[in-house]
Amino acid sequence: MQNVLLCSDIELDTLAALLARFGLTLETVAAGEPIPGSWFGEPEAGIIARRVIVRGDTPVHSALHESCHLICMDEGRRTTLHTNAGGDYDEENAVNYLEITLASYLPGVGSERIMADMDRWGYTFRLGSARAWFENDAEDARQWLQHHDLLDPDGRPSWKLRQ
Repeated sequence: MQNVLLCSDIELDTLAALLARFGLTLETVAAGEPIPGSWFGEPEAGIIARRVIVRGDTPVHSALHESCHLICMDEGRRTTLHTNAGGDYDEENAVNYLEITLASYLPGVGSERIMADMDRWGYTFRLGSARAWFENDAEDARQWLQHHDLLDPDGRPSWKLRQ
């Protein structure tokens, strides 16, 4: 089985630029250093306020997932955020949908790779895979993102944070 794509496998400048479009900051820590704000533990990405924190061995899907939590939560939660994104079931689904969507804006990543990596990591979806969920069972997540002005009617990112 192929390993998941790591932050060391991509140009982090492209991820930093994507996050900057939302007013978020990407921070890196050196190999072997702790990752502040990591909910699942290292090497998973950490989140504190508007910062996403990664190491070279952090999976790209983890960096995107935690970034999407920052995008999808309201400003009140973002202001006090440290480690635990919280949120409800609908927001978590929206985070997964947006993660897959934003992956297509990262050269060398793409939504197909992120969906495969989500499956490799162990995400579970009712239809058995991230791809099956995204293509056949995620309309509610898409509507949630559109309702909160995070996707336009054509499914493209608005490049805004939830208010």
